[in-house]
Amino acid sequence: MDDSLSESLGRGLRTDLSARLGIAVPVVQAPVGSAAAPGLAAAVSAAGGLGMLALTWSGAGRARDGVRAVRRRTHRPFGVNLVLDFPVDDILAVCLQETVPVVSTFWGDPASVSRRIRDAGALHMHTVGSVPEALHAAACGVDVIVAQGWEAGGHVRGTTTTMVLVPAVADAVHPIPVMAAGGIADGRGVAAALALGAQGVWLGTRFLTATQARTHPRYRERLLAAGADDTVHTRCFDGGWPGAPHRALRNTTVQRWEAAGCPPAPGRPGEGDVLTVDDEGRPHRRYEDLIPLPGMTGDVADMALYAGQSVALVRDIRPAESLVSELTAQTLDVIAGLRRTARP
Repeated sequence: MDDSLSESLGRGLRTDLSARLGIAVPVVQAPVGSAAAPGLAAAVSAAGGLGMLALTWSGAGRARDGVRAVRRRTHRPFGVNLVLDFPVDDILAVCLQETVPVVSTFWGDPASVSRRIRDAGALHMHTVGSVPEALHAAACGVDVIVAQGWEAGGHVRGTTTTMVLVPAVADAVHPIPVMAAGGIADGRGVAAALALGAQGVWLGTRFLTATQARTHPRYRERLLAAGADDTVHTRCFDGGWPGAPHRALRNTTVQRWEAAGCPPAPGRPGEGDVLTVDDEGRPHRRYEDLIPLPGMTGDVADMALYAGQSVALVRDIRPAESLVSELTAQTLDVIAGLRRTARP
């Protein structure tokens, strides 16, 4: 049996990375857009993982409010996520002023912010979809690299599967720690990621049905009923983030767009249709990159229903604390079983 797995079993689920992050188990709740509310991030952190806030489109004031809301709920470490293809300087400044311990970035060039993050005393994570991107992030001084496989939900950076990408990135950037993202939803996936050379896992789809996630009930119903084949890697929902491929559940919007030959904006079927109205009275149109949120009314099932292929393993709604606890127990059971199997 691999030494890293034996060591993980002997120390519970602590890895060098989890010790560095100050968390009990190497499980990170991915910053799943608007679903990643302070309540979700705080619950994951309080349970021993690392909760994350998605702040790119929040504005500086709301970012500060979100960070402080997490701190009111837990004293444990947490992180924030920023997409570097958008103007985030003011938001980053607020996060660093608030001494957020972990800043993760996505898309864009990490060189633009890495020194600033690390000079402020925060740990910098950056998500990549290929080995060349990982090598560039390492050269920029990034502290932790998240290797995101093609199976992942939401916006997807590369085209390589998690099973291939994680060990390739881990070999390329050693000794920089690597986290695995994409296709992981239970303890078997966590154990597999550790065996591939990751020091932690990054889960998004699994936490979309946590009771603390800001997800509309209809969205949750679709997630619970879906299989891996119900997801599609597409560029359909590009309103607000053009040119960024993503994985979502196939719905009427996707089907109509595909049937029309996947035309670009503004010539798509139903372009400009108002699908929903949120609880503040704001309309939301077809092809926006926004997920259905609580309080929305209208055709919420036709919105962007982001989900990774691991949705096939998501079959219940429960508190985030319970999810972290179950992931930990399952992983330890799997590792113990592998250890027994490997004995002569």
